[in-house]
Amino acid sequence: MNGVTIKFDESLQHLIMTVSPSEMDEEISVELVYAWLKNTEFNEVYVSESALKQVCGQANDFKKSNNSSSIEVEIGERKNAQVAFHIDDDEMSATLTLTAPYGGHYPSKKAVLTLAKKNNIIRGVSQKRIVRMLKRLKQAAPGDIIEDCIAKGLPAKNGHSSHVKPLVPNALERVLKPQVSEDGKTDPRNLGDIVCVKADVPVLRRLPPTDGRAGYTVKNTPLEPLQGQWIPINLGEGTKISSEDKNLVVSITSGMPKFFNLVMTVDDTFISKGVDVSTGHIKYDGAVLVKGDVAENMKIEASGDVTVIGFVESAYIEAGGDIIITEGAVGKDTQENEDFSCILKSSGGIHVQHGQGLHITCLEDVSVGKQLAHSKISCGGSVVVGKHDNPNGSLFGCEIETTRHVLAGTLGAVSGGSLNIDFSQGFNQLLSRIDSINALVQQIKQNTDRHKKQMQIISSKSVPSELLGKLDETRAKFNDEIGLLKWLEKKVDELKIEKDSYTSQIKVVANEKLYSGVNTQLDNRNWRSEREYDRAHIFYKDHNWIYEPITR
Repeated sequence: MNGVTIKFDESLQHLIMTVSPSEMDEEISVELVYAWLKNTEFNEVYVSESALKQVCGQANDFKKSNNSSSIEVEIGERKNAQVAFHIDDDEMSATLTLTAPYGGHYPSKKAVLTLAKKNNIIRGVSQKRIVRMLKRLKQAAPGDIIEDCIAKGLPAKNGHSSHVKPLVPNALERVLKPQVSEDGKTDPRNLGDIVCVKADVPVLRRLPPTDGRAGYTVKNTPLEPLQGQWIPINLGEGTKISSEDKNLVVSITSGMPKFFNLVMTVDDTFISKGVDVSTGHIKYDGAVLVKGDVAENMKIEASGDVTVIGFVESAYIEAGGDIIITEGAVGKDTQENEDFSCILKSSGGIHVQHGQGLHITCLEDVSVGKQLAHSKISCGGSVVVGKHDNPNGSLFGCEIETTRHVLAGTLGAVSGGSLNIDFSQGFNQLLSRIDSINALVQQIKQNTDRHKKQMQIISSKSVPSELLGKLDETRAKFNDEIGLLKWLEKKVDELKIEKDSYTSQIKVVANEKLYSGVNTQLDNRNWRSEREYDRAHIFYKDHNWIYEPITR
């Protein structure tokens, strides 16, 4: 550009533009100067657009008016990188903002750390993050901004409250963890000794609360944790606090211990070598332990757990706790009608080593050691056939109603026949609850709207002093009505979340083989296997059943 000279001043910091209008071949523009600067040593220097516009306009005016006066203006300067910090309001994190220099100097790690300290950023500083940011800064264009969190405080970790630890295992837990022999082999038939405790035996211990862990902010302000609290021990039937140790629970009488919902109970236990016509039916307020078989047409009813160390054939067993059958349970072939000759009903879970022709009803999980066939199951939990860590048992010819998942090695059979798994009952119960509460919400909304208008009318009028007490009572009732409405609306939202959670957790998994004739159902949505599959995972998503092969 003739007539235009751009250079640094003596300090080499400021960029000076000198224009001789009489030597200019043509008018100059901001765009033209910028384009020229890009190919010079000044390409990274900060240039003020307003100053450049001013000098270009003045030079062009001078040329038009034949004014030969020289123009000298500072249009830019070198700018060092800018370093800024921001500390969050809670002082638990600090952000570093770096602005790339315009031909100036880059900060060093030491300089950034020094500035951080001056800004009261003392604890939790990550030098690695600062180094990474400085590397990125050197690759950035002038004026680019790089921002990242470079310091984090440590939140205080509150102490845990006291908690209880059972000192004896539940019967069902013992069944699910067969004993390991000296040679390291697992024997599913060896379940160890049956746990029945005598009187004054420790069954539960309360472990002390913890102090927690102190924390700090990035400004090194200490954060003190809340200490855990001593939680009272909830005593179950048949237990008491030890006279020698207030944190120890002991049994009052001999019986079978059970730990459930953080409460240890010791059920008075009836022990029988078997159940047949010689013993008669058993109806017992407590736990029942059968060290033998349960014969055909016999009944066992207990308020606690029922444990059978043997075989059950066409019998009726009802328990207020869990039902554990260490061998098998079989009912007679009743294909001519829908009745089952072997019925197991439990308010807890049910475990059987293998079963056929069973009618199982329980509120919790059903676990089967090896195989379950031609049975009807209705449970409030999951159905697992095989080892719990890797279900590999067989499940076929069954009608299942469940609320969670069904896991097995093989689902269905090569000979055909159907296996129907229905997840609808729990889902429909949630929908019914949502509908009923929504109807109640609408009714209360109508009432509150009507009552609100009436309250506005009353408030706009002069109320006699003798009626002010009644008015206060009416307002209190109206506020209670509003509170009830808000609670019900919150309950509807919670149930909708629970409904979404329900559909996300239901699934069917075949770890080895899935044969044709396996049908899954949720309300009016069905999926049926029409052919044989290898390892498979069937789950519910976006209102549809989805089949997915298991490849790992």
